[in-house]
Amino acid sequence: MITHAEACALIEGPPAALPELLARAGEVRDRGRGRTVTFSAKVFVPLTTLCRDYCGYCTFRRDPGQPGARTLSPDEVVALAQAGARLGAKEALFSLGDRPEARFPEYRDVLRRHGHRTTLSYLRAMCALTLEQSALLPHANPGLMGERDLAALREVNVSMGIMLETVADRLLGRGLAHDNAPDKVPARRLRTIGLAGKLGIPFTTGILIGIGESPRERVDALVAIRDLHERWGHIQEVIVQNFRAKPAIPMRDAPEPTLDDLLRTIAVARLVLGPGVNIQAPPNLTPGVYPRLLAAGLNDWGGVSPLTPDHINPEKPWPGLRALREATERQGFDFRERLAIYPEYAARAEFLDERLRARVAALIDSDGLVRKTHEHWRRW
Repeated sequence: MITHAEACALIEGPPAALPELLARAGEVRDRGRGRTVTFSAKVFVPLTTLCRDYCGYCTFRRDPGQPGARTLSPDEVVALAQAGARLGAKEALFSLGDRPEARFPEYRDVLRRHGHRTTLSYLRAMCALTLEQSALLPHANPGLMGERDLAALREVNVSMGIMLETVADRLLGRGLAHDNAPDKVPARRLRTIGLAGKLGIPFTTGILIGIGESPRERVDALVAIRDLHERWGHIQEVIVQNFRAKPAIPMRDAPEPTLDDLLRTIAVARLVLGPGVNIQAPPNLTPGVYPRLLAAGLNDWGGVSPLTPDHINPEKPWPGLRALREATERQGFDFRERLAIYPEYAARAEFLDERLRARVAALIDSDGLVRKTHEHWRRW
């Protein structure tokens, strides 16, 4: 792994140095992760689109009464999970807004009708229902959480996540990306990630580039993630996600990161985080350049769905898995399906609630990847 100063020098390096940087990152990836690139077959479960935060780049969140504002009922959650299972999905990715009950009285009424006071309590119940009524394994991304909620959700999730996005407090300023977004205070998100480590929860996090941060601030965020992982050993995956402009967002006129900018950040992430950490970049956000993304040092494509759109970026369809497999294999990699819990965590009892271990063990081979007899994605 490299130092903070070395990472800053690389991320701010001249364009001519990019090929050498990518080659270095690819070598480190191969040394730690080998020549296997993974993905997760998932169903996207948007439990509620209501959120108390107003981020400048988000099209997922809604206020009550706005088009697209909805909270899924238990029956809708089960129907999604069962439909995904019939298509061969293994993961139920629960996405939702941060604490909408703190802002919207009408949403509190919805929760009460379902027998809950908080969104996190309702989320736990829906994860449990998914386990009971389908073959899918939940992975929840609910935003900020305290230790008690994390512990409760750990019982019904094989892994969890929260995007750190950035550690730049200045983006909370007026008119910037995290203005009027109390749950995007970096210290609060770092605390959630650290508590997940304390509780032994396999955790996904990452950075969002192009929201007004500087290259050095990207390094700051990557080093903060590394520090937490070195303490707790629980960061199973780091996402490098690129901002995409959309007509209906406050940041609709903000420039998107260039491809070289994305590649440079992925490569620096690999060098900062080292050979053992799983790194992914969403393939639907940068279609058609899969060989270049692979060259930058990633080893995972993230979740891809046969059923549901990317509700965070609905204008960017998932790639076909056949095309993704062919692009991956043409670069000399083995293309394999994983679960929402990565192989190195699935095999360690301290990272998985005992009630979930048999479900996971039935799906994986000796490498911790999905048994080939359970791979149904080839017909997508």
